[in-house]
Amino acid sequence: MKILLLNLYYPPDTSATAKMAHTVVDTVSVHHQVTVLCGRPSYDPSERRAWRLYQTEIMGRARVIRVGSTAFPRFDMKKRVLNYLSYTALAASRALFVNCDVVLAMTDPPFQGIISAFVAMLKRKPFAYNTRDLYPDMAVGGAIVELGILARIWEKLHRWALRRADRVVVLGEDMRTRIIAKGVKPSRVAVIRDGAHVLPPTAPLPTPDPEVVHAIRGNFSFVLLHAGNLGFSGAWNTLITAARRLAHDGVGLVFVGDGARRAEVVAAAAGSENIRFLDYFPSAKIQSVLAAADAHVVTVKRGLEGVVVPSKMYEILAAGKPIVAVAPKETDVASLGIQQGFAVAADPDKPAELVEAVRMLAADRNKLKTMGDAARAAAPAYDRVAELQKFVEMLDSIAVLSKIRKGR
Repeated sequence: MKILLLNLYYPPDTSATAKMAHTVVDTVSVHHQVTVLCGRPSYDPSERRAWRLYQTEIMGRARVIRVGSTAFPRFDMKKRVLNYLSYTALAASRALFVNCDVVLAMTDPPFQGIISAFVAMLKRKPFAYNTRDLYPDMAVGGAIVELGILARIWEKLHRWALRRADRVVVLGEDMRTRIIAKGVKPSRVAVIRDGAHVLPPTAPLPTPDPEVVHAIRGNFSFVLLHAGNLGFSGAWNTLITAARRLAHDGVGLVFVGDGARRAEVVAAAAGSENIRFLDYFPSAKIQSVLAAADAHVVTVKRGLEGVVVPSKMYEILAAGKPIVAVAPKETDVASLGIQQGFAVAADPDKPAELVEAVRMLAADRNKLKTMGDAARAAAPAYDRVAELQKFVEMLDSIAVLSKIRKGR
């Protein structure tokens, strides 16, 4: 089967969708022919590409077609929109001439699903939609755009794209619930999680780098770590407010990472000696970063449950670390964490709940160990290899559908 994947970002881009797209392509291309239609590298790329209207390269077993989109840095949001628009204009027209049996879309740019649905309709091909973040829900809930006529039109078109998709791949049960509520048939919505590489239960965890551990822990007796994107979806005010109240408990709140809201979070934390901000560590040090914390924060602010599904939860579980879910109880990280014993949850609008939860963990090392053991016990259920196999099976089911349509 010939699969056409559309996503703005692809390696050497380093965004989460670029990495996941590459992982999916590596797996799927063992069984099928994959063409990736992406833009010029612009998301903190490890290397650049000279401008060409279209350029083709072979990466692994896949053919990669890069369109001549603008390549402004991701931190300049106005110019980043030009990346989106230039990519969309060039990729949509080019896609019509790519021979394929299935159109597969991810969610960069945020309206990729709509454009890809139109492409699939014009090509009369089955359409699979891998929903990474749910738009325009994310843009409205994250206060990126106002709830006006533009958002309403966007939502109407997005619902059309979702309903037209032969398969909608979502990252969790909370996202599945939200998408079904938009009128998509439940039988068409498949939960395929990002997962993580999971060691056998009897295998020892890697020995952490002491320099990384010291850089994160400092002199704190208990470290609550948020490692990842400081974007629009987190309950940052609740975290900062709670951390200030924990200043005399020996608790440190450490942020490792960057994102669109980092400057605001740094400003909100000004003057707090128990709140620290560090840049990302090299990817080879991820296991040491995970090991350095007593507990990890996963946060989703109210209104965005099912809109974003933080995939870092699976890496934390594989590292055998407890989670403090500062998120609504409807989110997967809170509901699964409470059910399986690896997380405690705090209302994202109530700093006092977070303070109470952290104090309880800091005072009860046995509870902390029990949660860590539960985390590692839960991890095999989210093994990345098994989740990727579900992706292959989903595409195989569409292949059958494609043959049926050709036979009509």
